[in-house]
Amino acid sequence: MKQNSSENKAQIVYFSHGGGPLPILGDASHKAMVDFMLQLPSQLGKPDAILVVSAHWEESAATLLGADTPPLFYDYYGFPNKAYEITYPAPGNPDLAERIAELLHKSNIPAHIDPQRGFDHGLFIPLKLMYPQADIPSLQLSLLRGLNPIAHIALGKALRELLHENILVVGSGFSFHNMRAFSWQGINMPDPANDAFQNWLIEVCAGPMPQSGREQYLIEWEKAPSARYCHPREEHLLPLHVCLGMADRPAKVIFDDYILGKRGVAFLW
Repeated sequence: MKQNSSENKAQIVYFSHGGGPLPILGDASHKAMVDFMLQLPSQLGKPDAILVVSAHWEESAATLLGADTPPLFYDYYGFPNKAYEITYPAPGNPDLAERIAELLHKSNIPAHIDPQRGFDHGLFIPLKLMYPQADIPSLQLSLLRGLNPIAHIALGKALRELLHENILVVGSGFSFHNMRAFSWQGINMPDPANDAFQNWLIEVCAGPMPQSGREQYLIEWEKAPSARYCHPREEHLLPLHVCLGMADRPAKVIFDDYILGKRGVAFLW
């Protein structure tokens, strides 16, 4: 589905980016996720730029990548050598970084630009699957230390001026992120606690309710069933808050399958 340039609108997606470099290394427990990533661009119009909110970057103030050609930041350890030979030479987008910083400042959100930091695996793993040509200018926006859900919804709201531009905004996290509960052998075991939380996410993000209701549920996400079992620490959930804060409509569920033996979901606005 190609979009007419006069109808270009931002596309927003929240998905699970998998365990470190494993999706690229052929890990069998990531097959459903890899298949999803490979076909996802066919559901999207090709964007002019990609903005990734990665679970793997937290700063005291909202920070954007400002490099012309960001290096890769291999923010994982203990993997085979080929995990550190992955390349993704996408150009950066310093001009868009400046514009986003201005939007954040307009909303009284402190913002900085980091001209040194590279792409972390929350960007280069999924985008290497989705857009292997690495020809779309890309940049990242950090999470905020303290992991306040209200602050992350506000971060998304501050980006709403971008809704009329042909930009893909990616919340790159994981809708289930309990490292001790994953099956590193990739065995899909029934997990009613995980199911309850994933079903809650679907109801909140894609169900029929006003936007204010969605935001309030995500602000109080710890009250959801099995919330702290699924997210002992919430950095992989908060990219969803940014996405939902930016979106002005209900989401569509575009992935509901197993990764590392646990059910995960993805949304598209």
